[in-house]
Amino acid sequence: MNETILHKIFSRDNFTTTELDKIIPSFKKVEFGKKEYLLNAGKTATYYYFVESGYIRSFAVDVDGNDITTGFYGRTDIVIDWPSFFLRTPTKEYTQALTDCVCWQLGFSKFQQLFHTIENFREAGRTRLVSSYFELKRKSIAMITEPAKDRYLGLMREKPGLVHNVSLKHIATYLGITDTSLSRIRKEIAKS
Repeated sequence: MNETILHKIFSRDNFTTTELDKIIPSFKKVEFGKKEYLLNAGKTATYYYFVESGYIRSFAVDVDGNDITTGFYGRTDIVIDWPSFFLRTPTKEYTQALTDCVCWQLGFSKFQQLFHTIENFREAGRTRLVSSYFELKRKSIAMITEPAKDRYLGLMREKPGLVHNVSLKHIATYLGITDTSLSRIRKEIAKS
């Protein structure tokens, strides 16, 4: 089998060859065009994805009808609505490709099979879930304790290609600021 992004995610350092021979073929390569939806609000997530190339965002629509970005995903990131996938409940978020994307998809039933039969897969899943929780907690605290400029600079450090592939409007809603505020921050940074 050709090396894929999955071989980087599920490395031989953490998995045996036998385990990899079960895990890697369980994923299906899928492609999404720019603006295509991976998941719509009101639906239950039946898949999760690892991103090989491109950018994806998740967003929710607020009570005034504005879409607010809740997450960005790029190469090697896992794209999953955790509560919807695991609790089998409809999501309130949308997941949409911001660019053309190549992803590796795993369905719920295959995930369950791997989770219950391969201990290393189960542990890797738990680690990703905990990391996701910590990232969510870090972001919620940053929204309270850090100025918008610092949040923007942090996002650019974490995902440097984002600014060249994603609308500034989406970045602004993710940071909890207006487009105008983001433009001001970017001009301020450019001057320094």
